[in-house]
Amino acid sequence: MLVDHHCHLDFPQFAKDRDGVIARAARAGVGVIVTISTRIRQLPDLIAIAEQYPNVFCSVGTHPHYAHEELDVSVEEIVRLAEHPKVVAIGESGLDYFYKRSPPEAQAEGFRRHIAAARITGLPLEIHTRQADEDTARILEEEHAKGPFPAILHCFTGGRDLAMRALALGLTISFTGVVTFRKSEELRAIAAEVPLDRLLVETDAPFLAPEPYRGKLNEPAYVVHTAEALARIKGVTPQELAKATTENFFRLFKKVPRAASAANAA
Repeated sequence: MLVDHHCHLDFPQFAKDRDGVIARAARAGVGVIVTISTRIRQLPDLIAIAEQYPNVFCSVGTHPHYAHEELDVSVEEIVRLAEHPKVVAIGESGLDYFYKRSPPEAQAEGFRRHIAAARITGLPLEIHTRQADEDTARILEEEHAKGPFPAILHCFTGGRDLAMRALALGLTISFTGVVTFRKSEELRAIAAEVPLDRLLVETDAPFLAPEPYRGKLNEPAYVVHTAEALARIKGVTPQELAKATTENFFRLFKKVPRAASAANAA
């Protein structure tokens, strides 16, 4: 079994075929899917989707693109919303200096609030970071000094220094289809250094479809191809990679019942 811990089933690309997307994922051996929040104010829509499927869960959080729009949402409110049984993670939150759709100060403030919520709830924080390696590492180290928190560098495309500093703090690193791209040699070298027990796979669907589907609409079923690529990088069988990443998922996402994947298989 594999898990796609980061996708966006609420995005309009899936509106007409969500049942088909879920069914294809099941046939591909994807036992659990977590659909990730990008705006806290849209959480009811995300929960409604998660409640339709026994093996689909969601997170609560504000993407750094929209950090400036939701600074009125307190840590206490995030924690309260995370009490819903289908909410199993915090985020995604972090820093994105590539698009700069939100001021860096707003992104940093939102990031720290989400870290505080992860620390309080014990739910894993899904971290988005793009072209912000140094500030991301610094904030993580400063916040870790206040108390540990579970977190994942999702869709990792950063440099080796960020990866090593995150691993030193106990974080998990997750890879998408980008690791399958022909020009991703440096990323594959970093993936080779990530211990198997600190590794996750994801799609970030509908974006970043892996080879051989690059350029097409991504969906959770395609996490199989990313997992196969990572298995080759790590020198293990696809079965070993699937077992390790699934165990890593359940260790981090403690709120997800293992029975959910069994229900999906049935």
